[in-house]
Amino acid sequence: METPPDLQVYDLGHLGLVASILDQIGLVQTVDRFVGPRPGEKVSTGMALKAAIL
Repeated sequence: METPPDLQVYDLGHLGLVASILDQIGLVQTVDRFVGPRPGEKVSTGMALKAAIL
């Protein structure tokens, strides 16, 4: 009787794929263009939206 092969499975998740799609469609830049910068902000609105989606 043969022993089954030793397999390792890794869960890479979907975050890299979603982040890549958001970059390709230019979500951060589009939102930042519509909203504009705000005084004293350290993170742009577009980047905060991307983080919320992820």
